[in-house]
Amino acid sequence: MRYILRRLGFYLAALVVAVAINFFLPRLLPGDPATIILGTSAGKLSPESLQVVRAALGLSDASLPQQFITYLSNLFQGNFGISYTYFPAPVTKVIGNGLVWTLLLGSVSLIISFVLGNLIGIIGSWRRGGFIDSVFPPLLILVGSFPAFFLALALLYAFGVKLDWLPINHAYSSRLHIGLTWPFIKSVLEHMVLPVTTSVLLSLGGWALGMRNVMVSVMSDDYVTMAEAKGLKQARVLFRYAARNALLPGVTGFGIALGAILSGQILIETVFSYPGLGFLLINAVNGRDYPLMQGLFMIITMAILAANFFVDILYTRLDPRVRAG
Repeated sequence: MRYILRRLGFYLAALVVAVAINFFLPRLLPGDPATIILGTSAGKLSPESLQVVRAALGLSDASLPQQFITYLSNLFQGNFGISYTYFPAPVTKVIGNGLVWTLLLGSVSLIISFVLGNLIGIIGSWRRGGFIDSVFPPLLILVGSFPAFFLALALLYAFGVKLDWLPINHAYSSRLHIGLTWPFIKSVLEHMVLPVTTSVLLSLGGWALGMRNVMVSVMSDDYVTMAEAKGLKQARVLFRYAARNALLPGVTGFGIALGAILSGQILIETVFSYPGLGFLLINAVNGRDYPLMQGLFMIITMAILAANFFVDILYTRLDPRVRAG
């Protein structure tokens, strides 16, 4: 319990620092949101009219400390303000719409890459020098070393433009209404194929190589040798003894990746115009949408901190040495 309380105190301190940075950093960017939103029309307005627009957007001429106090008060009430780029929609509604698609895309990609990558690493380490061990890890590392936008564009061009097998943008067909109907679900799955494939290919090599390296070390331990000497089936030794202990470092990686779901797909969502949080973040930065930027950064920060705290708690259950420390 003392260990968990110490970690909780650390994450709360990190959250306070993140809140401060989240507020001040966007306001240090050059430019005025009202002028950017109005574009060329801003020069045709009088200063009084421009001030009315700024007031409608919730912009204030108060000092930064005063704005920060107001921001904290609204934050504790769950009020992130009104989005400039999606005016007059509240930030919470905009984020809620994008959060569903990001969680769907990110969780499916993470589960597939984690399971498939670890299986490749386990089998490759068991059959060291074989085809899977010799070919898959280096090939996957090579593919994963490509920039995300390059790999996404390559898949989009090959399977979406040239072959015309899969849709190339958005999360579902604009001709369909959102609902639990087979045409809508089918459209969602088809639109997910390219972004999920891109995300999986980028991370698969890391999971496979990481598990292989840990498995090679674990399989030389005495308890694995003893299990083999008892004449247990290879599958049982592989998964019940070796892989179970080799998964401990993977749990940490999975927790970090879980927290990064909300922020780790910005380029992929942008290339495929997938309406998730990454796509919203790019639009918010381009439009100097302070409330939306702050709301997105806050959600991403809290997700990462919560995921790491969850991993810390899980580790205390999996590894008694952590509790002893």
